[in-house]
Amino acid sequence: MTHGYPGTFLTLEGPEGAGKTTQVKLLAGKLEAAGIPHLITRDPGGTPLGKQIRRALLTPGNPVSPMAELLLYSADRAQHVDELIIPALKEGKLVICDRYTDSTVAYQGYGRSLDLNLISQLNAMSTQGLTPELTILFDLESEKGLGRLHPGGHDRMEREAIEFHHRVRQGYLELVKKEPQRWQVIDASKALSAVQEELKQIISTAFSQRFNFAAI
Repeated sequence: MTHGYPGTFLTLEGPEGAGKTTQVKLLAGKLEAAGIPHLITRDPGGTPLGKQIRRALLTPGNPVSPMAELLLYSADRAQHVDELIIPALKEGKLVICDRYTDSTVAYQGYGRSLDLNLISQLNAMSTQGLTPELTILFDLESEKGLGRLHPGGHDRMEREAIEFHHRVRQGYLELVKKEPQRWQVIDASKALSAVQEELKQIISTAFSQRFNFAAI
């Protein structure tokens, strides 16, 4: 366990179009049916303040400098951890967060080329040092992921040049190499049902001693 709370903290990461948001919605229904106490949340946008920050960050046409972008994500995360995530962990829940600090490293560090040491410091400050016990990467080639997105519905981040998305994916793969004990990687190009089954298996194997996953 990487934190001092009775709950369990899992994060999901991946490039645009990898399908993790769809997968977590499917998983949430199974957790509900199985009676497993849980919190499904997202970064950014998990709190009322976070929803406002998310709109400012992702609305197409909003000019946001790379440093302002980094600081806004950090502000969202500070509120998110304090208001939602830590209280849920104190209650013993399984907390599943759609994106967390690794997104900042991949997108603002590798994608925007901001200083990785600065990002590490901001991540530690904004999370109160809270790190996930397991992080699952939904890996997908950038061209395939962007091709899945609805035409005309792209947010500000999705509209970045393909080179940006290549750097983001490479950033994720570098993070996996640096901390292989924390990461599991799913090939997100597979069928939705196959990805869902692999996601369930990974979570069940990792946390079977804490929760009864037999019903999911």
